[in-house]
Amino acid sequence: MSATGTDLSSTSDLHDQPIERVQRDGVEYVVLGTAHVSRSSVDAVRALLASESFDAIAVELCDSRAQGMRDPEAFKQMDLFRVIRQGKAGMVAASLVLSTFQKRLADQYGIQPGAEMKAAMDGAAELNVPLWLIDREVGTTLKRAWHSVGFWQRFGLLGGLLASVFERETIDEKEIEKLKQGDMLESAFSEFASESAPLYRSLIAERDIFMAARLREEAGRSVTANPCRVLVVIGAGHLKGLCESLRTQQADPAAAVAELAQVPPKARWPKWLAIGLVLLIFVAIGYAFHRNTALGAQALRDWILFTGGFAALGALAARAHPLSILAAFVAAPIKPFRPGIPAGGISAMVEAWARRPRVADFESLRDDIVHWSGWWTNRVARTLLNFFLVCLGTIIGEYAAGIHILKSLL
Repeated sequence: MSATGTDLSSTSDLHDQPIERVQRDGVEYVVLGTAHVSRSSVDAVRALLASESFDAIAVELCDSRAQGMRDPEAFKQMDLFRVIRQGKAGMVAASLVLSTFQKRLADQYGIQPGAEMKAAMDGAAELNVPLWLIDREVGTTLKRAWHSVGFWQRFGLLGGLLASVFERETIDEKEIEKLKQGDMLESAFSEFASESAPLYRSLIAERDIFMAARLREEAGRSVTANPCRVLVVIGAGHLKGLCESLRTQQADPAAAVAELAQVPPKARWPKWLAIGLVLLIFVAIGYAFHRNTALGAQALRDWILFTGGFAALGALAARAHPLSILAAFVAAPIKPFRPGIPAGGISAMVEAWARRPRVADFESLRDDIVHWSGWWTNRVARTLLNFFLVCLGTIIGEYAAGIHILKSLL
């Protein structure tokens, strides 16, 4: 295994572009580092395809992102009811938020996010060579990132996502080129990613290892086709790590891919803490009834008013339909007796039914959520916002109810 450099200064579109060449198992990987929103990166992909021959082309995309790039209108067919029932509201919202970060950059310079990946995909089709999608599913990456950090660090994670949406400072094109030293996911989380080793590993380092293993896996499957030269188009933030993994990786590629594609199990302590809190509250309510019927009735009333009230306030803050607010108020107090869909899910489904999203809402969704007001005016975004705010209100209400009930008994 060896790596060699190449002098591409004679080709203007490739001048100063970050390119590495790695020899592994009889295959030469020509690895091009790109900025995901950059004209020069698109030109570099096209120049390489025009000046050199390749037996396969690999891109830093997963199946879902590639599908979204091939059919950018596919999200308009999203079934909100199914998304909420299957517990995927968080992943959908996070994906939309990340897309707004790329779109904010792209709108300044008239180039679509991931245009260099699209150029590589189109090149594979035109040259009739295999296209390898080597990145890990974005949903898996976000889940592993979420589980990799502690409870309080997750607020920073959410803050980074929100900041990527509402930041309005114009970015100079020279600064966009500096994204070649980082990664789009890392950039979306601002400086938090670089300051958190577990988060950096989930967003960057693990994907370096994963993509190197995927390249080896695909090359192994294509032995009969003899893929001697492969063009690899990735974000330049992965260039060093991927090439190093490609040179030194010894583990079975399929095993490495399977291990890093797993979603870590959820921590059990938050669930048991919530169950313990609710049990404590209901023991307190039962004790209140034992002491005095009126005192018990007051404790039960407090439980209903606090949990239902804060959940309803969450729906109200989302400017939800009156029926959605009512649904939140009714669903939150009976949450302990109704495992499954949270109060936010019930309220959001009522919202989607009462104010069924129009075709125009789906068509303008990505544009609307770039601005904070769009989360309240677009019916799709407002339904997702309603889900989160009602869930948050329910949690606050449970703790507030517990404190108030216990305080009244002491």
